[in-house]
Amino acid sequence: MAEEMELAAGNFIYDFIKEDIAPGGQYEGKEVHTRFPPEPNGYLHIGHAKAICVDFGMAERFNGKCNLRMDDTNPTKEDVEYVDAIKEDISWLGFKWDDRFYFASEYFDKMYGYAVELIKKGLAYVCELNAEQMRENRGDLTHPAVSPYRDRPIEESLDLFERMKNGEFEDGKMTLRAKIDLNSGNFNMRDPVIYRINRITHHRTGDQWCIYPMYDFAHPIEDAIEGITHSLCTLEFEDHRPLYDWVIANTSVPAVPRQIEFARLGINNTVMSKRKLRKLVEENYVSGWDDPRMPTLCGLRRRGYTPASIRNFCERIGVAKSNSVVEYSFLEHCLREDLNINAQRVMTVIRPIKLVITNYPEDKTETFEVENNPNKESDGTRTITFSRECYIEEEDFLEEKIKGYNRLYPGNEVRLKSAYIVKCTGCKKDENGKVTEVYAEYDPLTRGGDTPDGRKVRGTIHWVDANNYVDAEVRLYENLFTDPEPDTSDKNFLDYINPNSLTVLKNCKAERSLENAEVPANYQFMRLGYFCFDKDSTKGSLIFNRSVSLKDGFKRKK
Repeated sequence: MAEEMELAAGNFIYDFIKEDIAPGGQYEGKEVHTRFPPEPNGYLHIGHAKAICVDFGMAERFNGKCNLRMDDTNPTKEDVEYVDAIKEDISWLGFKWDDRFYFASEYFDKMYGYAVELIKKGLAYVCELNAEQMRENRGDLTHPAVSPYRDRPIEESLDLFERMKNGEFEDGKMTLRAKIDLNSGNFNMRDPVIYRINRITHHRTGDQWCIYPMYDFAHPIEDAIEGITHSLCTLEFEDHRPLYDWVIANTSVPAVPRQIEFARLGINNTVMSKRKLRKLVEENYVSGWDDPRMPTLCGLRRRGYTPASIRNFCERIGVAKSNSVVEYSFLEHCLREDLNINAQRVMTVIRPIKLVITNYPEDKTETFEVENNPNKESDGTRTITFSRECYIEEEDFLEEKIKGYNRLYPGNEVRLKSAYIVKCTGCKKDENGKVTEVYAEYDPLTRGGDTPDGRKVRGTIHWVDANNYVDAEVRLYENLFTDPEPDTSDKNFLDYINPNSLTVLKNCKAERSLENAEVPANYQFMRLGYFCFDKDSTKGSLIFNRSVSLKDGFKRKK
């Protein structure tokens, strides 16, 4: 793993920054300064985690700084709820921004001033084409764009722009456009709109503004005002970089940042679009943004993912210049690695059936000291109890032997984990033929599961003392989508929602120690997988979410 981490450290962004701050580089002698600028219009997802690790991680590697900035230039879907959630998620991942927390809206006055500066230089003008007319006049690869307002006198544009700010015109009536090149092969440079009228109350500035800057205009100005040296963006902004650089070159901003693009993260069997994630929430396909089936960071956290597992995942997939899709099984693999070392082991029976040990004294109970985690000595031990009646998994008993089955069936011996070896003697059924109890006899010489006579016992099963347990609800999760690529343009992602993505099991039987569980405790339920304690739990109603199964699909494929 250390080798993988070292390889990831040497990615092309790392190399570019190293070159920039070296003697003769454009930022020689300067502190590396990055930023993470999410729009507060939804919750962060696993794709944002990669960007967070790149932005904050690069600053850490070079002993620099990283700002957290809310890009709140479009008030249509923005809300303080999302601001708080974003801060919580980044902090949970382990990154700090200290006092460098900003809002793009803090710079609205300065942005307006830079727009006026462009008008005065003859590099911006007020255009009265509406959205449909602008599309019609956009041109194509052989025809330039057209605007009848391009040569509007500077004074007239200054006057109209101020009147736009003062609220004299209705939404969509006018825009401010940069005057660049109507014939450019890059359509982002064909006199792009840099301000539009939008009468929506802003979550911070209220109704102070009725015009708002477009992202491509605001983004470079925000970076320059904050003294950002390296503006790290995902690949879809590569074609926007010439406009970014144009704004920096033609306004009197105080700094010159460098924009570098990298491939965004794609994972199979999920969607990453905020719009689609919001649809899942608002139309009740999931229980909320933190539903454990969602790829949001709050959803993954509730599912039982740890900060270490997500950071390790982002580090190991590396940074590339071309988009690709990572298997969800690799994300699960990174979680298993972390929980295998850090999760406490317990025994929980999720589909219980009673096991009666007929030759064990009815009034006897004994205790066993067992390790909490064999991979972590510092976790110590806990005490479990054992008595005549236990709960085992339904699938750990068959009335007739089948090939390869080494669990309980009449005449077969199995080891009850950490307790005794028992031999199945039969079962009891109800009037419908369903098995309700399994019977066995124990060997008192095999306490702790030992076999003094050296006989081989192939099967080991988990159990819970039927006289000392707590009831629990267990939620089993699968992928939310059945199609590996539900997010392509030719598909309706809602058609591929997995009807079996959530299975709820009630009346599960858990070790008594779990009644003291607290969020965000992680456990390995022996033989079943890794589980975490859910926030919906109450004192008398315990709920656990399956984070990931024990079987590692990534290793198997590899």
